[in-house]
Amino acid sequence: MTDTAAPKTTVSITVDGRAVEAKPGELLINACEQSGSFVPHFCYHPRMSAVGMCRQCIVEVEGPRGKALVVSCMTPVAEGQVVSTTSEPAKRAQEGVLELLLANHPLDCPVCDKGGECPLQDQAFSHGPGESRYVEEKRHYEKPIPISDLVFLDRERCILCDRCTRFASEVAGDPLISFTSRGNNTQVMTFPDEPFSSYFSGNTVQICPVGALTASPYRFKARPWDLEQVESTCTTCSVGCRTVVQSSRDELVRYQGVDIESVNWGWLCDRGRFNFESVNSKNRVHAPLVRKDGELVDATWSSALDAAGRILRTVINDKGPDAVAIIGGARGSNEDAFAWAKLADALGITARDSQLGDGMPAEVFALPQATIAEVCAARTVLLLAPDLKEELPVLYLRLRDAAEKRQTRIIEVSPRATGLADYAWKSVRHDPGDQPRVVSELLASPEVAAQLALGNVAVVMGRGNLAESPEFS
Repeated sequence: MTDTAAPKTTVSITVDGRAVEAKPGELLINACEQSGSFVPHFCYHPRMSAVGMCRQCIVEVEGPRGKALVVSCMTPVAEGQVVSTTSEPAKRAQEGVLELLLANHPLDCPVCDKGGECPLQDQAFSHGPGESRYVEEKRHYEKPIPISDLVFLDRERCILCDRCTRFASEVAGDPLISFTSRGNNTQVMTFPDEPFSSYFSGNTVQICPVGALTASPYRFKARPWDLEQVESTCTTCSVGCRTVVQSSRDELVRYQGVDIESVNWGWLCDRGRFNFESVNSKNRVHAPLVRKDGELVDATWSSALDAAGRILRTVINDKGPDAVAIIGGARGSNEDAFAWAKLADALGITARDSQLGDGMPAEVFALPQATIAEVCAARTVLLLAPDLKEELPVLYLRLRDAAEKRQTRIIEVSPRATGLADYAWKSVRHDPGDQPRVVSELLASPEVAAQLALGNVAVVMGRGNLAESPEFS
């Protein structure tokens, strides 16, 4: 008799006495977390490859060959596993690893920016031995070292978890920070005379499990328990990354990325992460300016709006509403455009345009729209846009990840090489204004047509310069 039962799509394991159904190939650390059992860890990050560097996530697993201590971030689940995260051997192993990690770690908690939100600090209390047998002098380095204008490095605090170096290499594609002096003096460092000049360096500060990497705009500004925070959306570009806006004493002090599957995975570009400094910048105009006797002077909002209204009323009364025009722009928000439209209606102004020749034609928005997650899941992505690494940095990270994992093939059509050129399946160059012809010829190619027929196709569109519009060619 033929067995027609569907193949099993889950693996049954037991975690701390609870039955758990996990996905085949899933790591033990994830299965334990989903079952409600916390496994201490430092090097593991769900958005990067597992490396088993810190050895803190040791658990006890009972299998056909008996019990064994395994590193849960490197061990996949298997049918029938019995896992204990709190057994005596597992607890002793975790305590021993923490004792080793703290052997050279400085007692900087009272002055460290990470104090109060430090995984090492928290796990030393929850899973540590309580006291150390090490009485020798701790290792000392110069502190701190500015490895860029935004990031400071304190090598004494580093526990060599490899998070920052993996992010720079795997996620950002900018391997500008790495391990040096292998051996007893292993440390994280940039290459000689080369700063950590990545567009995404602030992410290494956020994912660092200790205070080894700190952000210069936030250093010594606040403690976690002093912060008030609210979730928001980054408005620096159109990606719309999910963020947490944190303030202390009525002053913005930090933006943090929020891991949301559909958008930014917790990553932020440095421009979006650190542009809060403009809010309190000395160079910012904090009050409206009105020209008096040829000079711009500070004014109140009521007087400035009254002056603008007086000018509009004078022009409209003398020459009619057709003498006034309102021109918007692609960099304004939808709310800006709506407000300007309502004002134009109220004043009877008919000469108005929502763009300044800097946006996409309105017909484009009638096409089916795709989310960021849908674009990155497409079999083929046709890139007809400016350099995403410069304009939409986190979308660049998502597409780079999809291309690196061989999930997506990118066809880049641009006047010059972009940040995705090294990851593109095909790169085609064209003169500004000649894009439509080049795209038509490309789509007629049998090789490209065959690729497009393999699955979903997404098109990322945007204007790199005015020459790409027929009006300016």
